[in-house]
Amino acid sequence: MATFAKATFDSTRYALFRPTYPRQLFDAAFRYHDRTRGARWDLAVDLGCGTGQATVELTPFKRVIGIDPSEKMVEQARLAVPQNSANRIEFAQGSAEDLSMLPDSSVDLVIAAQSSHWFNWDKVWPEIARVLKPSGTASIWGYGEIIIPKYPYLEPLISDYHGGPDQLGPHWEQPGRSIVEGLLRDVPAATEVCPSAFSEFQQTFFSSPHITDVPSPLPTILKKTMTWSDLLAYLRTSSALRNFHDKHPEDLARSDGNISERLLLRLIRNVEEREGCEITPEKVQVQVEWPLGLLQARKKTYQQL
Repeated sequence: MATFAKATFDSTRYALFRPTYPRQLFDAAFRYHDRTRGARWDLAVDLGCGTGQATVELTPFKRVIGIDPSEKMVEQARLAVPQNSANRIEFAQGSAEDLSMLPDSSVDLVIAAQSSHWFNWDKVWPEIARVLKPSGTASIWGYGEIIIPKYPYLEPLISDYHGGPDQLGPHWEQPGRSIVEGLLRDVPAATEVCPSAFSEFQQTFFSSPHITDVPSPLPTILKKTMTWSDLLAYLRTSSALRNFHDKHPEDLARSDGNISERLLLRLIRNVEEREGCEITPEKVQVQVEWPLGLLQARKKTYQQL
């Protein structure tokens, strides 16, 4: 997470080329929240909100607060708020581990979108439990390594790029990377960390059927159609790539392109050779998918507490 605080971090590029969360994901969070009789829709909080991509989608709530430790992310998020929501959505710099800005039992829904792998859950679950109203809910999600379902033979190249010891593997911040690649399966259950506060905890996974290590997945919902050039731009948003180039600046001067450009070239050549086609990166599109894990928890009712 320290990468996002660097002065060289480009929050605008990060927001532009990251995948957009589908409506189904928010609908799942809202349905889960609405399952309790008398569910309230006054205040929602987005932890690790980044550029506010998920924060602005919390439309059923009268008031929404996005919280992120990165000042640059918060600045970018404020610029992205729709004009008609400016009085309803606000952003603040802060951490998920310290929500002292929020009173006890004041929040209806807490979400965290592609940020929870950075959290210290021994501190975060108690803070969520403190700020949630009785019967309030939390929906936490994170996505893993890209999949190009039309060309499954590219997966070993993509996996080696992200995890290889001579590529980006050593340059991820851990244990965050391992947690998100495991689709948040290593996040401790809310009912285990705070058994006196939470009544429910559940995990749901969305993935392509040919990915065999995901338990009982539902069909993938996080997808994006992009050009091959846009795929390169997405790869360039990686924190590990920035860390790699901090250690190996000479890679940026290679005549055959830097490490991300070399990967894209290998992917394109593989497809061209196998499919007998020619790919113009700026014009030809490809569908990219991300496997996703969704964690949901519910605070006990007044009667249960």
